Amino acid sequence: MTDSVESVNQNSSTLSNVELNGRDLHIEDVHQVSILQSFVQLSQDSSVIERIYKSRDVVKKTVEKGEPLYGVNTPFGGMANVQIPVEEVEALQNNLPWPHKTGAGGRLHDSDVRAAMLLRANSLMQGASGVRLELIQRFVDCLNAGFIPHVYEFGSIGASGDLVPLSYILGSVIGLDSAYKASFKGEAMDSVSALRQAGLAPLSLAPKEGLAVINGTSVMTGMAANCMYEAEVLLTMNLGAHALLFQGLGATNQSFQPVIHKYKPHPGQAWVADRMLRLLQGSDMIRDEQKGGSQCRDNGPIQDRYSLRCLPQYLGPIVENMAHIKGQIEVEMNSATDNPLIDPDQGCAFNCGNFLGQHIAMGMDHLRHCFGLLSKHLDVQIAMAVAPEFNNGLSASLVGNSERSTNIGLKGLQITANSMMPLLNFYGNSLADRFPTHAEQYNQNINSQGFGSAYLTRKSLDILQRYIAISLIFGVQSVDLRAKTQCGHYDARKLLSPSTLKIYDGVYKVTGVSPSSSSPYIWNDNEQSLDSYITLIAEDIIHGGLIKQAMKDSLARLRSFTRQ
Repeated sequence: MTDSVESVNQNSSTLSNVELNGRDLHIEDVHQVSILQSFVQLSQDSSVIERIYKSRDVVKKTVEKGEPLYGVNTPFGGMANVQIPVEEVEALQNNLPWPHKTGAGGRLHDSDVRAAMLLRANSLMQGASGVRLELIQRFVDCLNAGFIPHVYEFGSIGASGDLVPLSYILGSVIGLDSAYKASFKGEAMDSVSALRQAGLAPLSLAPKEGLAVINGTSVMTGMAANCMYEAEVLLTMNLGAHALLFQGLGATNQSFQPVIHKYKPHPGQAWVADRMLRLLQGSDMIRDEQKGGSQCRDNGPIQDRYSLRCLPQYLGPIVENMAHIKGQIEVEMNSATDNPLIDPDQGCAFNCGNFLGQHIAMGMDHLRHCFGLLSKHLDVQIAMAVAPEFNNGLSASLVGNSERSTNIGLKGLQITANSMMPLLNFYGNSLADRFPTHAEQYNQNINSQGFGSAYLTRKSLDILQRYIAISLIFGVQSVDLRAKTQCGHYDARKLLSPSTLKIYDGVYKVTGVSPSSSSPYIWNDNEQSLDSYITLIAEDIIHGGLIKQAMKDSLARLRSFTRQ
């Protein structure tokens, strides 16, 4: 599960700074910091800073008075039935990461750890956690220095927040001990050495600060934010793959006409129909039936099969669900999620359950379900494209050179796609409703599994990226073969819509192939390694290369839609 933060060609000086005030962070900001490594700074707004100081004062006065305050002068969870002597309250916090140093498995993505650090700092900026401004600044300093704690993939049930993952982040950023590991500018080492190289000294925790950091939903939410950012990219690429396959299959644009969707005015359905109209506009491969009616097509049906004709109705709910999930994530990103919470206005503390990650758990469950639906739909389009009974005159399995008797075309590629699609649907099963735990003396007797759900979403997303790459190979091959049936040559560039031409060109360039009138994308089976094509296309999509840029307008419009 390890990765390094993406290197980008964009000069860091052109990236906008991200300012934290506890309220106004968006998923795009998380991407800016976690992937593009934008500079982070804390708000200097006096009202924000004042709340942090007032919240801290409430904790100090409560300790000085000897009044009980959960997790400050009491132990934690089911052990919170005794009071800690005032002289040991700081030791309690500095000990807290140790019993939670129990992570297992591989490491989380570096980008997801950076996202978690950003969100923990933003949560603490709410001024409801009773911590020093100095501690919040430490998170920002580590982010800006390129300091990334090593965090493991197993250890959170999402009930009292991400206790174990956040304890690794906390132990690393304060330099608690060399047993905590981190990477500094890409080099792995112990966290104390990494802090020293970053010019930062170890930091001792004050009362409540250990609990305030590890008792929250920031890791699952950071992971969810990064997954949602990438999910929007893949949804637009999904539309691009459909648009190519529509042209390869010689489908009609009739099903996308606005008048149809006025009679069933779901906003997501109308958005998908409009996008597909725009993606197909100017194509000489589709049947242009903007004014209704039907064009006869040999002995085939006069209307398209359901996977083509019902695309807006199928994808519309997915678009709407993703908009809803995005809103839930952004609320969680701008929330105070530890316990107890300090109200600096009333000067008191409230015991609560804001650390429960149920919104993230259910949101990620639903997002994975959407991934399964996306793959199911594309799988049907691919199946039609390779079957002579349904592909309107293309070769079986989209074989390029039919004169070479040993060629079997994209059979193996379809098998690989088929191996992925069931996994995507399996990962679409819910986790939030499963596997109850009764952790630490039955204190955590209900849980969200938010971290686990976000973790599964990350794994599902990695598969979907490659599935989309495969679908683009099918799309490009199908339009080249369609060009042959229409014009007697294999170069689809003059027939494609302007929007999909950009995707087509991107796929060719990324895989190091040039379009040709004498052969389609895949000609003879033994002339290329399709596994390398999958990798190159997937990497280009993930890291924002030519293919992703081809869908830039659709992505911008999707993000505008999901922001409404």
